[in-house]
Amino acid sequence: MLVNIHGAKCIGIEAVPVTIEVNINLGIGLHLVGLADAAVKESLLRTVTALQSKGFHVPGKKIVINLAPADLHKQGSGYDIPIALGIIAASEQLPMPGLEKYLIMGELGLDAGVRYVSGTLPMVELAIRQGYKGCILPESSALEAVDYTQTQIYGVRTLDDVLRILQEQEDPSDLLIWNTEAYREARASQRLSVSPYMDFADIIGQEGAKRGVEIASAGNHNVLFLGAPGSGKSSMAKAMAGILPPMSLEESAITSKIYSVAGRSSGGLGLMRTRPFRAPHISASKAAMLGGGSGDNILPGEVSLATGGVLFLDEFCEAPKSTLEALRGPLEDRKVTISRLKAKIEYPASFMLVAASNPCPCGYYGEGDRCTCTVGQRMSYLSKLSGPIMDRIDIQLWVHPVETKALVRGGKAEPSAVIAARVLKAREIQRRRFEGSGIFTNSEMNARQLERFCPLSEECKQLLEQVIGRLGLSARAYTRIIKIARTIADLSGSAAILPAHISEAASYRFLDRRSILDL
Repeated sequence: MLVNIHGAKCIGIEAVPVTIEVNINLGIGLHLVGLADAAVKESLLRTVTALQSKGFHVPGKKIVINLAPADLHKQGSGYDIPIALGIIAASEQLPMPGLEKYLIMGELGLDAGVRYVSGTLPMVELAIRQGYKGCILPESSALEAVDYTQTQIYGVRTLDDVLRILQEQEDPSDLLIWNTEAYREARASQRLSVSPYMDFADIIGQEGAKRGVEIASAGNHNVLFLGAPGSGKSSMAKAMAGILPPMSLEESAITSKIYSVAGRSSGGLGLMRTRPFRAPHISASKAAMLGGGSGDNILPGEVSLATGGVLFLDEFCEAPKSTLEALRGPLEDRKVTISRLKAKIEYPASFMLVAASNPCPCGYYGEGDRCTCTVGQRMSYLSKLSGPIMDRIDIQLWVHPVETKALVRGGKAEPSAVIAARVLKAREIQRRRFEGSGIFTNSEMNARQLERFCPLSEECKQLLEQVIGRLGLSARAYTRIIKIARTIADLSGSAAILPAHISEAASYRFLDRRSILDL
């Protein structure tokens, strides 16, 4: 007897259908075909043991299991449950009239317990597009998809739960993920969670740098902090995550799918609402930063995991230069394409880069006579900041240590909540401006959108001519000044870009203005 079970495979952040065909006929042997990797092949032993633990038997005949389409590589342990169901149905041990109505994925334990699988969100979207009645997934995986109410999503813990749904002899509504105890517990813990981010009220001084941080957060612009050790570079970078507005539904869906495919959101409840804050160590390889893997099992890297949020790189000039230069493409294109011999995968990479570095090896250049480095050492150290990389960093901030008097006397600065309200207002302006265009912030504008949304008066054009001529800026730096000016105008509530906005935007590119060694 031949039976079909619907499954899926993720390619990038999209899922494609996989049909698990099981046929039992005369002969001997258990055969798995369809370009399965080692994890899938090992599932046969897990599946047989799980079935036997529940009192089912594996027929002493020829069992052929085909994962179609046969020319597509299959990875992971998520095909365990479909294979087990196929053996039960093909051997006619149990009637399952609902077998072909659902998309079913999940890993089986030896005791027939069901375990987490990655890629839940793309799979649920596929089920909705294909018109299936619903999805049957491990409970911890189904929790990720609670925001997809267009279809039935069942969260199961054991193989018995799956059989109960497919037999259609009783009401399985208690297994719908929204009715489970795990959902109620996750919802309660979500309400009790507190913000882990530093508050700007606890960062003394640095008002100029805070202004730059506010502009960067409002327009999703890249930032570089340059300054001595202990000046507050890392603290401000970490506090930035606390003033970013919650993600829109569209942004949240993209970021959540990346985390789902990467298997980073196990046990999470629904789509991500808090913007990610990724802070990889400077020793991270190019593969870890951009994404990679063997064969066509390519997982997203840090640039993709930071989509919609912040990628913080501390000690920027200490990182391998090849890794820093690899950021050029994602910073410009807002996506990363990873090519291997057998696969080519594209992941979103629309993030805000926040980099922090000392100005020299000792860290104290620009702070009186404390620097002990030679000119050659400083030049060698800052050579990591290549022209193409600096072109892609919109806002450059020199952060000086706080004066001793202000540090000792303390006091409270403007809290993050107040800054976040202004940032949210500016982001709302941008959301309405770019509605339906596929972008969300000023930093993502292309040349055509720049011309449409950033018209300049004659006075602004004259000022820009002077700035470009004096600084010798590239075309990319020129467009980024206009984008920053657009964000400054949004923060001030101005519909038009004014000369004052252009002047402030140009002031944040001091590394283009002169040699760093002359500052």
